[in-house]
Amino acid sequence: MKYISRPQKQKGISLFVVIVIVLLSTLLSLWASRSALFNELIVGNDADYQRAFEAAQALIQDAEFDIRGSRPDGTLCVPVAGTPAICRVPDASNTVWFPNEDKEVTELLHELTAESTGCRNGICLKRTGNQDFWADTATLTSMIAAGVGARYGQYTGAEKGNVSNTILNNATAGNGGWYWVEVMPYDPSAGNGAIITSGANSNLLLNIVPRVVYRITAVARGLKPGTQVVLQSTFVRQKKKD
Repeated sequence: MKYISRPQKQKGISLFVVIVIVLLSTLLSLWASRSALFNELIVGNDADYQRAFEAAQALIQDAEFDIRGSRPDGTLCVPVAGTPAICRVPDASNTVWFPNEDKEVTELLHELTAESTGCRNGICLKRTGNQDFWADTATLTSMIAAGVGARYGQYTGAEKGNVSNTILNNATAGNGGWYWVEVMPYDPSAGNGAIITSGANSNLLLNIVPRVVYRITAVARGLKPGTQVVLQSTFVRQKKKD
């Protein structure tokens, strides 16, 4: 008699192994994609912050040129016809400028008291109360309104087209960067006094006319929502020697 062998039934173990391998491969792919996306977000946020930081530094420098009345290349700021705001030439559209004499300081401060924000065209009274106005949304909104803060190159003639930082080129409402300069007079008796007296030869003598110290605040907003950099510096304009 001949025996006929019948094929054994499949147990399904191979299919199970394949399904497990496919599932693990899918999970690994999802993890890799999620990690890549997370790293991209970190790199993008850091790049946006660095871009905003560089813009704030440029705004601080532009404010110093504005105070000195010079162009970005260091030459004397000479106004161009049709642009009275540049170099802050006094006229009907430009009613505040940085004082050159002590008597002009009083006139400037009186002019600024008429403003609800205490600022006009980037020149401000010394702030009272909370100094970090950028931390309050309502206050910051009023400070970045047109005619209150100053934009990059607005009063120095700095060429925006030659600046690669897109934040400085952005002048739309609520975007880009601004600076404000607080005019802070001090006691005339301290004008040429020694403000550092730790040693006989360590006195720091200041020769300032007018007797004013300036505090510059720059705010730059990044291209991504929530990115904002604030920088502050103190600037003293030295009197030129005769």
